[in-house]
This record gives sequence, structure tokens and C-alpha cells, in this order.
Amino acid sequence: MNKTLAMSPPRDVLIVEDLPSSQDWLVAVLAIAFPDATVRLAASLAAARECIAQAAPDLALVDLGLPDGSGVDLILALRERAPGCACVVTTIYADDHHLFPALRAGATGYLLKDAPQQRLATQLRGIVEGEPPLSPAIARRLLQVFEPPPASEAAEHLSPRERETLVLIAKGYRLNEVAESLGVTRNTAAGYIKSVYRKLAVSSRAEATLAALRLGLVSQDC
Repeated sequence: MNKTLAMSPPRDVLIVEDLPSSQDWLVAVLAIAFPDATVRLAASLAAARECIAQAAPDLALVDLGLPDGSGVDLILALRERAPGCACVVTTIYADDHHLFPALRAGATGYLLKDAPQQRLATQLRGIVEGEPPLSPAIARRLLQVFEPPPASEAAEHLSPRERETLVLIAKGYRLNEVAESLGVTRNTAAGYIKSVYRKLAVSSRAEATLAALRLGLVSQDC
């Protein structure tokens, strides 16, 4: 895998969206972001399940309000059947009721459809390239919801290597990718990650990403 990418550019993209106008809009966005990708369309949860049964996509753009169920159920199904698929919510909903179930289900990103096409295309490319996978409004919402970690002052004591590790975590790198990027063994990288989590008093990748945002190590604007 390329060190600068969290994943390869998608070749097969599934759009799960019931409104024809929104389907056309997202197809146009993908033409900007990934012009070489094959795009499949599904207007319902059942149709989307049939699509992934035929072939697992590399990237799925999932609306949450489908006529026969919630897009969250499809994200769960994709996590089980195609763990390598990037599941990105594309929605008009920025409220906690929709946001947190999608993130808990394993959504790779959460983007709002009120952004201009070019900006959304840039955000999608950013997700592939390992940038924070949230629309700016969603990132701000998460920052408002979570109180600063009680041990946030300990962030000042992160070593340069630990800060570099935190940036990689926030960009979506997995353990093996962190090790490769830093040029260290897997065990050494795991030690850096453990130390970062301990000093920041966090217990998950999402919390570490929020800490990186607060420290200004990564940008919430895609």
C-alpha cells in the first residue's frame, strides 16, 4: 500500500440513495472525484444488499433514510461482508440521532450533501487519502459534544514520535501502516500508540482523532 494513502482509489463505487435527483448529483460528484470508477446504484436497502452479494464495492455512499430501512443496517452488513469497503454516509442530517449510530456501526466518513459538488468530491478524495473523514460541520459537532479529555495537559508531553503517531492515527492509518510510515517494527508502533492513548486519556481512534483536532495537528476542513 502506498504510504501516503489510507486506501487505493476505488474502482467500484455503490451509491445507496432513493431519490433520483440525489443519485444524479452523487454520480456527478464521483465523476469529479474518481473518474475511472464504475458506479452502481441502489435505491433501497434490499437492492443494496443484492448489489453487495454480487460484488463487494470498494466505496459505498450510503443515505440513512431509505424506504425499506436504515442505511445503518447496510453499514453493519458491509462491515461483516466487505471489511475493506469504505462506507461513507452522505446525508442531509447533522443531528446526534443520525450521526452517532452511523459512526458506531462503522461508517468510515460522514458527509453532508449540502456542500457544493467540488467540495464533496474533495472530501471524498480526502477520505481515500487518509484525511479526517468528516464534513466540517460534523467535526465541529463532535468537538462540541465531547468535553476536553481530563488529561489534555499531558499532550504537551508527547514526544515528537508520539505526535507523529497521533497524526497518522487521525488520518486513518492502521497499526501496520503506522509502523511502515514510521519505519519501525509493528511492536514499536503499538507501543507508541499505547503511550499516546495513555497520555491523552483516550481509548479509541475516534477520541484520538478529536484530540489531534484540538491540538491543531490535523485540520477539520477537507
